[in-house]
Amino acid sequence: MSDAFSQGKRASSPFSPTASQSASVANIATMRRGSASQLRIGIVDTMFARVDMAAFAVDEIKGKFPGARIVRSTVPGVKDLAAGCVILDRKEKCDVYLALGMVGKEPIDTQCGHEASIGIQMAKMLLRKHIVEAFVHEFEGKDEKDLYSIFEDRTRKHAVNAVLLVSDPKQLERYAGKGKRQGRSDAGEIKR
Repeated sequence: MSDAFSQGKRASSPFSPTASQSASVANIATMRRGSASQLRIGIVDTMFARVDMAAFAVDEIKGKFPGARIVRSTVPGVKDLAAGCVILDRKEKCDVYLALGMVGKEPIDTQCGHEASIGIQMAKMLLRKHIVEAFVHEFEGKDEKDLYSIFEDRTRKHAVNAVLLVSDPKQLERYAGKGKRQGRSDAGEIKR
């Protein structure tokens, strides 16, 4: 069965939407706003990240959901992501946001990442919209090649998650309890 979580052909990405999902994205604005405009995805990324995470997200969304309109903004670091999403919402009124950032490997960086995550939670409540947070911690990778792989996998998977949250949330529901992971291989579900 082909769905947004099936094996795809794009840059080792595990996603491939059905034609109906692509049509769903193209028509979501008609359902939500009653106009001919397109689904708007806000992407806020950081200068601190060692990889251009937004490039992965843009590529994934354009390849899998060509009807979506992407609006991008870049902020200095993870603690600026929440404000970046709120400011972008005031300007662009996106349907969903992706907050993409890297957390350094020092203990203070982990604390800053936690603070940034709390800020994103507050922004979600303020906006009453999903903000899908995709953070990569620098200590996650065994080496730079592995770290790059985590950046790409996590960002691409969360980009699809963000689109599905507003266009076809039932698609996500199908995978509840299945041990899906972003950044690494899926853990799989525990069976009795």
